[in-house]
Amino acid sequence: MKIGLYFGTFNPIHIGHLIIANHFAEYSGLDQIWMVVTPHNPLKNKQTLLDDYQRLQLVFLATEDYPKIKPSDIEFKLSQPNYTVNTLAHLQDKHPQHEFSLIMGEDNLKSLHKWKNHEVILQNHEVYVYPRISSELENSVYKNNPKIHVIDAPIVEISSTFIRENIKNKKNVQPLLPSKVWEYIDHNNLYRK
Repeated sequence: MKIGLYFGTFNPIHIGHLIIANHFAEYSGLDQIWMVVTPHNPLKNKQTLLDDYQRLQLVFLATEDYPKIKPSDIEFKLSQPNYTVNTLAHLQDKHPQHEFSLIMGEDNLKSLHKWKNHEVILQNHEVYVYPRISSELENSVYKNNPKIHVIDAPIVEISSTFIRENIKNKKNVQPLLPSKVWEYIDHNNLYRK
């Protein structure tokens, strides 16, 4: 089975994340998309970051009606700080029957050369890229790399930061969130402070 790994803090997960994940599940040749919730980095300010398991719960609520999209807490179990190359090695070891690929935005592709052991990642895994409005992929060093696949996915300009700020400012952001995610956030008074 071909699994696409979509990493993020998902703080909170919103409809933009789901639109992208579903697009890759339906149109890229990947069989499943695993939404990998990135744990809190102990070296970073946690002010606005929800607890790891609350964010995982939000991803579970958002994806439970999508059979091809699954939440994953795999990085919660790995030592921190964690690197993508280690997560991939761990997953390949744990699930040798699957073929794992990365899903990333074009902005992440531009900095891929700075990632730990990025050559190993590209040697062993496919990378699926979704574009941004300011597309500069034509100039990318990865333009002709056979492991890089640019998917013509919808461009969604919604950010979790925008959602958090507007919940705090008592604005209605309900249309930007899956209904179960909004209900959980609202019921638990999350992001209000």
